Amino acid sequence: MAAKILKPNYHEYQVLGRHLPTETDPDPKIYRMIIFARSQILAKSRFWYFLGQQRKVKRASGEILSVNEIFEHRPSTIKNFGILVRYDSRTGTHNMYKEYRDLTRVGAVTQLYQDLAGRYRARFRNIQIISVDAIKKTADVRRPNVRQFLDAKIKFPLPHRVIRPANRRLRTTFKAHRPSTHI
Repeated sequence: MAAKILKPNYHEYQVLGRHLPTETDPDPKIYRMIIFARSQILAKSRFWYFLGQQRKVKRASGEILSVNEIFEHRPSTIKNFGILVRYDSRTGTHNMYKEYRDLTRVGAVTQLYQDLAGRYRARFRNIQIISVDAIKKTADVRRPNVRQFLDAKIKFPLPHRVIRPANRRLRTTFKAHRPSTHI
């Protein structure tokens, strides 16, 4: 039996957290992050990982105020997304800008994770998404693999179409010559 390949379903979460209030700091600063993860639990974990790196706040000395899932405003309109990424490879840390064409930000990030896993063998835990921005103007698109789809008169030819006869009774099982599949 063939194994079914599942596309990972990521979600976009907004996580709010802060350092626990103390006597010296009764009103600590609140930090907000947009995290792409498969579940709320993983989103919280990534939040503490990034906050620990940037602000030296640990999970034991902090609290999460809220976790909200963010949904796309127009999930039926195709958009171009520019994603700024930092990832760790075996040789070091690399910054990268990638562009994807998708219906949602989550779909573009899913493409990014698959692309980095395939091309650079980067794991989910080694990838840090810095920003995901929808590209408003078509002139701002940089990458040729996204730019090729911006033409309004784009066509997708279908070569090698087998022409079927209109009348099914005239069709025979065996032919004396090979069918022509070129139009």
